[in-house]
Amino acid sequence: MPAYSIHITHRAAAQITRAAAWWSRNRPAAPDAVVVELERAFALLAVQPHLGALARNARLSGVRRIHLAKIHHHLYYRVRVDAVDVLALWHTSRGGKPPV
Repeated sequence: MPAYSIHITHRAAAQITRAAAWWSRNRPAAPDAVVVELERAFALLAVQPHLGALARNARLSGVRRIHLAKIHHHLYYRVRVDAVDVLALWHTSRGGKPPV
């Protein structure tokens, strides 16, 4: 079975950039943790895209999420026929839900 390609929306890319910058400044013991955790998640989703749980109360249908425990974020995404669309990176302590 071929690997799914990973596509990151502009909104998710901006969220990832902000989270990585914050982590790099504020977590000197593991400044690259966001990048490392996302690389692991993307590698896993490329071969097992339905791994994540269906996100409750998502505005869009078929939204899934996986928990990135080391960085306390959820990664929200949708699966297409041959690709995974990353929709949001959301900190677990934030109130509400991401606009997905």
